[in-house]
Amino acid sequence: MGLFSTPNDKYCFFCGSTAGKDRKLISGPSGNSFICDKCVAICAGILEQQAADVLPIELDNVPTPKEFKAYLDQYVVGQDDAKKVLSVAVYNHYKRMSSAQALQTEENAVKIEKSNVLLIGPTGSGKTLLAKTLAQKLKVPFAIADATTLTEAGYVGEDVENVLLKLINAADGNIEAAERGIIFIDEIDKIARKSENTSITRDVSGEGVQQALLKIIEGTVASVPPQGGRKHPNQEMLQIDTTNILFILGGAFVGLDKIVEQRVYAHSMGFGSNIGQMDESQKMKLLSQVTPDDLVKFGLIPELIGRMPITCALKELTQDDLVSVLTEPKNAITKQFQASFKIDDVDLSFEDDAIKEIAAEAIRQKTGARGLRTIVEKMLMDIMFEVPDIEGKKSVKITKDVVLQKEQDVMKLINKQSNQIESA
Repeated sequence: MGLFSTPNDKYCFFCGSTAGKDRKLISGPSGNSFICDKCVAICAGILEQQAADVLPIELDNVPTPKEFKAYLDQYVVGQDDAKKVLSVAVYNHYKRMSSAQALQTEENAVKIEKSNVLLIGPTGSGKTLLAKTLAQKLKVPFAIADATTLTEAGYVGEDVENVLLKLINAADGNIEAAERGIIFIDEIDKIARKSENTSITRDVSGEGVQQALLKIIEGTVASVPPQGGRKHPNQEMLQIDTTNILFILGGAFVGLDKIVEQRVYAHSMGFGSNIGQMDESQKMKLLSQVTPDDLVKFGLIPELIGRMPITCALKELTQDDLVSVLTEPKNAITKQFQASFKIDDVDLSFEDDAIKEIAAEAIRQKTGARGLRTIVEKMLMDIMFEVPDIEGKKSVKITKDVVLQKEQDVMKLINKQSNQIESA
């Protein structure tokens, strides 16, 4: 590389400036591209700042399991067992990272393996929210991936390395920060093997994906295409070490309770057997007894199960749980809509019967907490369409009849207020 101080036909590829008395150009290896000394200094500063942003994990800075659970309680309703399991798992994971440097200096040091987590629970039970809230508490990069979009390398679809690219993007390109982040892979049950018998055709979106995930979940230096998509020869790759990335896998695993049921009640088949008469609490009790063999029968390969030592079942949310989801958390759905309406000078309130009916509708639709926003959004759509054009302060009270669509006159629901606003 060389320095160019006078040529006017050459310019800095970053800022577009030409060489001058106070600016020197540095040529690249090819001699066709240039960068000025000032841009070099700026780039060096950015790299130093990125390094400073990645503070070492110190155990004193990691919340205890009880502090983790207390934080989760503010955002996630119910699922106390899952909260405890995740809190302990995350604490042990970052405790392992904080002590890794010290253990390396000791002779005969014991290497602590990481404990990835498998969450089993119906849709809308809080699997994604639990993982996202933990990452929020730790202030580490967090990425969500959907297993259904992944295929085995070389086939149409996303390669598993694209999961890592999402984490790098969440860390604003800072690979060192990404290397201690959390990845949540949802719908992991959808990549189960189609049958327990080996097929003569390749299961590229099922077993093939599970096999591709093995190394990055266990810990390896993976090569990630910087723009995503497929890998190409001679393509410059990003290198990321997944050893300290915590993987949380989640899925609904529909039908897994039947597999556990057959094993548990195998000795009581025939007269007096209660198979087929399970209520939700009994299903939850069954799922809490899941063994690796049950997961193999469902379609996960033994090698993947072995890399997920912690398994936790989430219960289906009841109507009372959904009522709490609507009203209690810091980011409760009703609070979000009230804040949104407040911008348009609208005081939005919900009667207790209305909130119970919204929860009941989510139960009927079998969508869990995930479906609550859809129900509320649809219910308030016409009101949200009208209120921005009405001047002055207004109030809207949502009753059970509104939820049941018995009251559809939108203008009747919008009350203009001159002096006082109804309290929510």
